[in-house]
Amino acid sequence: MQVNLLAAFALMLILEGLLPFMAPAVWRETFRKMTELSDGQLRFIGLGSMLGGLIVLFLVK
Repeated sequence: MQVNLLAAFALMLILEGLLPFMAPAVWRETFRKMTELSDGQLRFIGLGSMLGGLIVLFLVK
């Protein structure tokens, strides 16, 4: 179980690093736009991301 958690964390770091590595200007502009969103909009994006990840997790399992 602990190995799976570490593997998932490592995969998350790899995926999070892809955009800044491959297209730093796009990543910077996207990040700048996100700082202008309201708290409610950011929460909705976070909720959507969590639900999407949960769906993928259930499909894989």
